[in-house]
Amino acid sequence: MEKTEVRNQTLIMEFILLGFGSDPELQPLLFLLFLLIYIVTVAGNILFVVLVVTNKHLHIPMYFLLGSLSCLEICYTSAILPRLLASLLTGDRTISVKGCIVQLYFFGILTSTENLLLTAMSYDRYLAICNPLRYAALMNGRVCWQLVAGSWISSFLLCTIVNIFFFQLTFCDSKEIDHFFCDFSPMIKLSCVDTQTLELLTFIISVIGTFVPFLLTLTSYICIITTILRIPSSIGRQKAFSTCSSHLIVFAVLYLTVLTVYVVPTANVPKVLHKIFSIFYTVLTPIINPVIYSLRNKEVNESLRKTILKLVA
Repeated sequence: MEKTEVRNQTLIMEFILLGFGSDPELQPLLFLLFLLIYIVTVAGNILFVVLVVTNKHLHIPMYFLLGSLSCLEICYTSAILPRLLASLLTGDRTISVKGCIVQLYFFGILTSTENLLLTAMSYDRYLAICNPLRYAALMNGRVCWQLVAGSWISSFLLCTIVNIFFFQLTFCDSKEIDHFFCDFSPMIKLSCVDTQTLELLTFIISVIGTFVPFLLTLTSYICIITTILRIPSSIGRQKAFSTCSSHLIVFAVLYLTVLTVYVVPTANVPKVLHKIFSIFYTVLTPIINPVIYSLRNKEVNESLRKTILKLVA
């Protein structure tokens, strides 16, 4: 029997995001936890951007791309957490269908852009380590702007195509989405109409926006690590690896959690565990990025120290 025949009930105009349950004692604690995470994430990434903008010795391609990533992380966490915080504070877990699709739209754009920016950053490190003599010619300000703009524009176009089809869907039966934000899979299950075309289109675009950047970034780091291992001096190897180790950590954390949530079969995985993994890449990755790049980078630490001394003086 066709899906449309099974689900010919009243169309729904809003969803209920179940989030992390409705325990009244747990909600205030979760609100304070996520509020703290949101404040620290936004403040940390703004601070990183300010450091990059105000310190001339950080006006190089690597820090331009890192600053762009920090700007994206502010938008990324702002697409998820404010709605979750409002739900935890008021107890109102409803969201309109259009509002849910819009949240999914921006989430898709920001996720795809982050993948492409990480690829651009790996390309920057590849040129710096594997082709140092040509680095200045191949990676300049104009190229950096093109990489960042290309990441945003391509993500916008790809997600817009999906969103056009998504807005044509109708939803019925259950209003409940067992998640803390509007994600593709939980929403598509509630559709009344056939979604095979949309799912195929989304799969193709996901491959372009996620899997291709993953392979390019992985290939870049295989080349980088191979080149570093050929350096005869241990000090030289350590210095070369220190310039890209922070990015490698962020890359590993992001893709491990994303692959766990979207690729690994979840039929026998508790939904609570699925939500926890989702928290890693939607909430925790934006907060750890500035921390990792600051703690493992002497230039950023020095700039931060000088900025604090100026403010104190």
